[in-house]
Amino acid sequence: MMDQSIKFDLELINRYDRAGPRYTSYPTALELHEGFGDKEYRQHITESNAAGGPLSLYFHIPFCDTVCFYCACNKIVTKNRKHAEPYLVNLCKEIAMQGDLFDSSRVVNQLHWGGGTPTFLSYQQMKQLMAVTRQHFLLKDDDSGEYSIEVDPRETHSQTIRQLRELGFNRISLGLQDFDPAVQKAVNRIQTEKQTFSVLEAARAEGFRSTNIDLIYGLPLQTVATFSLTLDKILAAEPDRFSIFNYAHMPNRFKTQRQINNADMPSADVKLDILQMVGQRLTAAGYVYIGMDHFAKPDDELAIAQREGKLHRNFQGYSTHSDCDLIGLGITSIGKVGNAYSQNVKELDEYDQLISQNKLPVFKGVELDDDDKLRGAVITQLICHFDLTFAAIEKKFSINFADYFAKELEALMHMQTDGLITLSALGIHVLPAGRLLIRNICMVFDKYMAQKQQQQFSKVI
Repeated sequence: MMDQSIKFDLELINRYDRAGPRYTSYPTALELHEGFGDKEYRQHITESNAAGGPLSLYFHIPFCDTVCFYCACNKIVTKNRKHAEPYLVNLCKEIAMQGDLFDSSRVVNQLHWGGGTPTFLSYQQMKQLMAVTRQHFLLKDDDSGEYSIEVDPRETHSQTIRQLRELGFNRISLGLQDFDPAVQKAVNRIQTEKQTFSVLEAARAEGFRSTNIDLIYGLPLQTVATFSLTLDKILAAEPDRFSIFNYAHMPNRFKTQRQINNADMPSADVKLDILQMVGQRLTAAGYVYIGMDHFAKPDDELAIAQREGKLHRNFQGYSTHSDCDLIGLGITSIGKVGNAYSQNVKELDEYDQLISQNKLPVFKGVELDDDDKLRGAVITQLICHFDLTFAAIEKKFSINFADYFAKELEALMHMQTDGLITLSALGIHVLPAGRLLIRNICMVFDKYMAQKQQQQFSKVI
């Protein structure tokens, strides 16, 4: 059986802790450019239809009732629920436009609503959105798809969960971040244990196949002791998955983060202590490390897919559907269709203007060349499975790995010396001490890294 353990080596982490991409795509979103638009996107849809295969849909619902100071997502904060109405009208129009371009026989294996807060919408609005989606895309009706939604427990109730299940959702992710009252106040997210666990219990009662809890370490006023108490409470509830993110404090980029008191931020050493504690606690509780902040029970689909070599990574994180073209719907959403990434416009008024003209709201993208595809395959294999066999890459891309990546293999030698990897004539194997630093290993194969400003990325730890 595959070894899914991790080893926390403080000296190594300190040495390798630099800024870098999270590799939800390769090339990363920074390489998208405005020379790619409606015409190019349509061409890649045509090529994608010729190739066939299943689809994945991502819907961006940008609205939130209140602002969480740590948030770096694309959101619109308002208490006026009517603000969602014109957006929903435009989103339904976009669904129709996009749906008309894709072969109607292509089944949707994966669907995800993110945000923002998707449950900002009323039940009738959510019902309408799903109905329009079913009109223009071939959704599964046997509950075998991976249909997921992000919810805010502060405004989600048992009736909401029942309604979401009726709409076809079978996976749910609950935002929490931290139970500590002082931390919650410092980040403007007051959320009780009762609110959180009642949603989790309702999801299980309604037959949701997977439950995920989102936590963040490195928030203001957090300590090892306080975060450990939060973990105690969540572990007792036994969610199927954990997403435990490193908070990247970048107030120069994100205005809402400027409302956080810098003096309250934990030191780098405290953050590392929290991370070490998290890894120890979750593995001791029987969870396995999937990678990039994600833990899951051994019998969870992600853990099984990783052991079977079928795990994938996209803009929603880790996935079991590597064969799907991803269609982004709504403002700011990013998709990958065929051999290109594309992104929709970011502002409501621009989105409204384009939709009203019956134009696709794509405003930038990037076409993948052969080198992008090759390097993307290498990075995906490493970040998903911690193991790379040269022969598999050579066969798929008709290259000699040692010749093509001579400089990269030379650069990896010091990582082997440091105990992050083992490097042989057959391939690369990431050791337990290297799994927390997988982004560093992937960066070796990223030809764009030298051209990028590292400060645009978060630290790897």
